[in-house]
Amino acid sequence: MEKREKEHCSLMEKRSKFDREEEQQSDGNRWLQLRKSTPGIGVIQKCERKSPTFNLSNGSWTLGVAYHIDKECLVKKLHYFKENMILPRCSVSSNEVQFFGSLSGFRYLAENRSFKAWFLDQFGVLHDGKQPYPGAISTLEKLARHGAKMVIISNSSRRSSITMEKMKSLGFDPSLFIGAITSGELTHQCLQRRDDAWFAALGRACIHMTWSDRGAISLEGLDLQVVENAENADFVLAHGTEALGLPSGATLPMKLEDLEKILESCAAKKLPMVVANPDYVTVEARALRVMPGTLATKYEQLGGEVKWMGKPDKVIYEAAMALAGVDASDCIAVGDSLHHDIKGANATGIQSAFITGGIHANELGLGSFGEVADPSCVQALGSKYDAYPSYVFPAFTW
Repeated sequence: MEKREKEHCSLMEKRSKFDREEEQQSDGNRWLQLRKSTPGIGVIQKCERKSPTFNLSNGSWTLGVAYHIDKECLVKKLHYFKENMILPRCSVSSNEVQFFGSLSGFRYLAENRSFKAWFLDQFGVLHDGKQPYPGAISTLEKLARHGAKMVIISNSSRRSSITMEKMKSLGFDPSLFIGAITSGELTHQCLQRRDDAWFAALGRACIHMTWSDRGAISLEGLDLQVVENAENADFVLAHGTEALGLPSGATLPMKLEDLEKILESCAAKKLPMVVANPDYVTVEARALRVMPGTLATKYEQLGGEVKWMGKPDKVIYEAAMALAGVDASDCIAVGDSLHHDIKGANATGIQSAFITGGIHANELGLGSFGEVADPSCVQALGSKYDAYPSYVFPAFTW
């Protein structure tokens, strides 16, 4: 008992700076998540903002007033913190305790946080490809009234201007955003400028995988020659998963498995691939549609080299920060993909908000819009993808 009490006192001394900072904040309900990289710790417990208290009589560490961690887990915590000199604090480091708030609407962040810029994913957050989500437009309008600089950052194969036109057609006011940055735009600029050594060495002949039903992607202005077989190609350009681009500019609809067969011959020839949309799937009219990231993953499995454009790469976030004129401490990224939106925000060192009702809804057992996910399921899914949000919301609502 005496040894445990000493360990607890030592830990509380290390927590003192954190506690003083916490007393200056008002974070509402929080969820304490210990990263999977922390040895012996993988539980999640609900707590209020109050500092944890230690009960010597039963060996439990109470978080707030009602929830506690069992004795065995507590001992592992104390030993790990003592040996590694780790203080619980809000962080994206892979070896530290991570907090994320479970909230019902974005009003809290707008009124209690000083984020100057908001980087918003579109599919699965603002709309489903066919119509806006309930409350999304009004939430954007209210954020704008709070002075938020909003930038769409999207793993869309299309250029930024096309994305803004799409948003307008769905009923969104383009003037609410200071701009849009898409993976398709980044791809187009890199292929056009070729001021990067990797792109400069690509060559001009490409196998083009694109869309048919969703509309083919234009290669105008890129000085590329579209070819139909690997023997004549310099690289593979993946914009879509529905069709093969033809030299005439037309498209030949193909099943995913047929495109994958073409990739086998491309990999055998060791052609590099540029993937203009790293997403694996996206939400479309409440269903999931396969995205080019799935083809890119297959290509890597075949031994091919892939240049991933867009999230989770830091380049798209850095471009958004430059557009908004902010640094990492002044912005927050909102998205529904743990392996793209949230992981990218973690890598860039910015805070993030995870929308559970998007592409991970089925994995989280959600059946209806606005349904609240079980926090333990969110924690497990975050550990699975090694992606850790700062906040969790059921939907992009006020």
